[in-house]
Amino acid sequence: MAKPLTDSEKRKQISVRGLAGLGDVAEVRKSFNRHLHFTLVKDRNVATPRDYFFALAHTVRDHLVGRWIRTQQHYYERDPKRIYYLSLEFYMGRTLQNTMVNLGLQNACDEAIYQLGLDLEELEEIEEDAGLGNGGLGRLAACFLDSMATLGLAAYGYGIRYEFGIFNQKIVNGWQVEEADDWLRYGNPWEKARPEYMLPVHFYGRVEHTPDGVKWLDTQVPGLKCLRARLEPGGAERGDLRGKHLRVGVARAELTEEGRRGGQRVVLAMPYDTPVPGYKNNTVNTMRLWSAKAPNDFKLQDFNVGDYIEAVLDRNLAENISRVLYPNDNFFEGKELRLKQEYFVVAATLQDIIRRFKSSKFGCRDPVRTCFETFPDKVAIQLNDTHPALSIPELMRILVDVEKVDWDKAWEITKKTCAYTNHTVLPEALERWPVSMFEKLLPRHLEIIYAINQRHLDHVAALFPGDVDRLRRMSVIEEGDCKRINMAHLCVIGSHAVNGVARIHSEIVKQSVFKDFYELEPEKFQNKTNGITPRRWLLLCNPGLADTIVEKIGEEFLTDLSQLKKLLPLVSDEVFIRDVAKVKQENKLKFSAFLEKEYKVKINPSSMFDVHVKRIHEYKRQLLNCLHVVTLYNRIKRDPAKAFVPRTVMIGGKAAPGYHMAKLIIKLVTSIGDVVNHDPVVGDRLKVIFLENYRVSLAEKVIPAADLSQQISTAGTEASGTGNMKFMLNGALTIGTMDGANVEMAEEAGAENLFIFGLRVEDVEALDRKGYNAREYYDHLPELKQAVDQISSGFFSPKEPDCFKDIVNMLMHHDRFKVFADYEAYMQCQAQVDQLYRNPKEWTKKVIRNIACSGKFSSDRTITEYAREIWGVEPSDLQIPPPNIPRD
Repeated sequence: MAKPLTDSEKRKQISVRGLAGLGDVAEVRKSFNRHLHFTLVKDRNVATPRDYFFALAHTVRDHLVGRWIRTQQHYYERDPKRIYYLSLEFYMGRTLQNTMVNLGLQNACDEAIYQLGLDLEELEEIEEDAGLGNGGLGRLAACFLDSMATLGLAAYGYGIRYEFGIFNQKIVNGWQVEEADDWLRYGNPWEKARPEYMLPVHFYGRVEHTPDGVKWLDTQVPGLKCLRARLEPGGAERGDLRGKHLRVGVARAELTEEGRRGGQRVVLAMPYDTPVPGYKNNTVNTMRLWSAKAPNDFKLQDFNVGDYIEAVLDRNLAENISRVLYPNDNFFEGKELRLKQEYFVVAATLQDIIRRFKSSKFGCRDPVRTCFETFPDKVAIQLNDTHPALSIPELMRILVDVEKVDWDKAWEITKKTCAYTNHTVLPEALERWPVSMFEKLLPRHLEIIYAINQRHLDHVAALFPGDVDRLRRMSVIEEGDCKRINMAHLCVIGSHAVNGVARIHSEIVKQSVFKDFYELEPEKFQNKTNGITPRRWLLLCNPGLADTIVEKIGEEFLTDLSQLKKLLPLVSDEVFIRDVAKVKQENKLKFSAFLEKEYKVKINPSSMFDVHVKRIHEYKRQLLNCLHVVTLYNRIKRDPAKAFVPRTVMIGGKAAPGYHMAKLIIKLVTSIGDVVNHDPVVGDRLKVIFLENYRVSLAEKVIPAADLSQQISTAGTEASGTGNMKFMLNGALTIGTMDGANVEMAEEAGAENLFIFGLRVEDVEALDRKGYNAREYYDHLPELKQAVDQISSGFFSPKEPDCFKDIVNMLMHHDRFKVFADYEAYMQCQAQVDQLYRNPKEWTKKVIRNIACSGKFSSDRTITEYAREIWGVEPSDLQIPPPNIPRD
């Protein structure tokens, strides 16, 4: 077999990566040497590979700066409507290669680095991932930033600059062990601190109602440590829920000692800006992440503290707010620090938004805008799930308390400005904060939420007189032992648009989660099917496939992915089939070499690469995959002489540190691997690999090498999924349920070009009504029974026979996700996968069809829909002139 071209050799072959003109190459070399000398203060004798990475990063960053300044200047002059994407997560991954791709600098850098005797790919591997996200939600935000810049939207990503991102996962004796992700240890060449825009954020305190209006006091009167909102009696006898719990009278402060527990009153938010380049359009937008800083008088303002040293050490209490990302995916953990993080990002961002609104050039003829009428014409705020939901009461607080706008006008402005994206229907993921926590931390916001809820329930009661149950279901405040604030309800009430992230999910949102709200305001509910950026997820991670496509249809598809349809006539083209298959084989060889080098595992590169990578969660059903692997193992053992399609099953993903079942699932995968991989009868017909520390940079390696993509969540549980789209675009075939975006993928490519199996949403609902009985399946399916019994008896954990009893007990007695119900259909579907894989040509034809039909799943399409249908702006293909061309 011919030695595969290296990625750098491939890059040189096509123009997509920018022509490496001699002048450009010389300029990059000069800049690189200058940074090594002046920025890193090293010469070639003592420089380390990391120094070379930083020198290159600064060189590439230099090419961003002029465009960045120009873009912001351009926005200031044109004063377009600005889009603010608020998210507690931005899962960015690495930045160097993405920046070179989007600026068309890859070839010049490649050649310059080669001439300096260095290897570009080696330098790229030194960069830390910016792991400021858990999974899909955070990665979606990153793809959206890329698309918004590429579409020329005046957009800003706002979030938190976590000092520690998602933990690094180590596997020790088959178990997940977490390590802190100290990603900033060596510094971050892409960010620019902006201390001149530092802003105060207030916590605790008390509310005072005076004739001049409401004041949320910063100063703490000794003893007056916390608000106790007094709820006006009356109304309860009317037999509705608008009684004493929901009607706010005048709030009076009461002497309690709670207010200062947990620390400070004021925290400073320090902004760090990261450039976000569009693809070859000279637009560079900004991602602004806030870091928490203690004010210099922190704790020293407490009268005669006496212990100055103690007071300075306690600055950590304030700065802990931006210390670490909460590592939960699709799970709500109601911790006070998390609520502080949510308010911190919202309060800092809204001050910034209003400052920018007031100081922009045009508008209400004043030198500075003071009239907020036009606010929704100039500002769109998109809430990425409920995590930034406090934007709604915070914007109300600023408008009513600070800017003295009357309530009804303020509410109209807030609703027109905010829009909410729902990301999950799992009840355990919905944010429901205890009222008592709000009362202590954000007393004014609690009052505002009560008032919003009051008006909302009055409206509902007027439309549905006497329907007390409806009022209870629709209230923002959930009554019970612990009164809670339902943040999703707050978002729906306070937004002009609510969207799900795939068609099936948006329907479930309307028919179940927010059914009452949909009946009230059906026009508010929309669908925006998720997408991925083809720059990172094709051009950057799979240069071989990108080149093969460019040779056939040109390179316009990179900014208009629907053009991949032009590949359909080539489905039966012998040469194209061969080229696509060859690229896949090269990617598999490259990934095999990576696995051997990093994990010391040797795999068969001609086996089917069967890949299941995503967060570990019961609803994603990694256990169903495990049952297939065990069954396959048993079949090989039963009939070793039979010809089996060789498979390498790769499972990867992180489990939330407190999620016992997810951690046990990882242990099961590694334990099955220990048995299967060392059984001489099996040989290289079946291998099971757990991919340690799955993250963006590992996804970029494994996805281009995959043959089979597993998307097997229980129908109705995965809101969309985006990994499914990445695999489709990179030439893997999908085995999946009719869930999330799989439904639309099957629609685009034709269901016969995916391996669809299992219960549909209606079947799951019917099974729920009937009652799911796992034992029925266990008793009637001998292969299932054998696999479950082996897991249960300790066959895969001989030293700890009871190791997996919790898994088996869950599967048999309280499996919400009905693994056994889909086992038989899954096994039959996998048999079809094997059958097709035996015919490489037919397999590759299906691959080409999938690639050709993946155009819908570009985040450019998604963002264009958000822009037109939610934000009321048009994407622009206007090219901002590059820095070297004088402006008009």
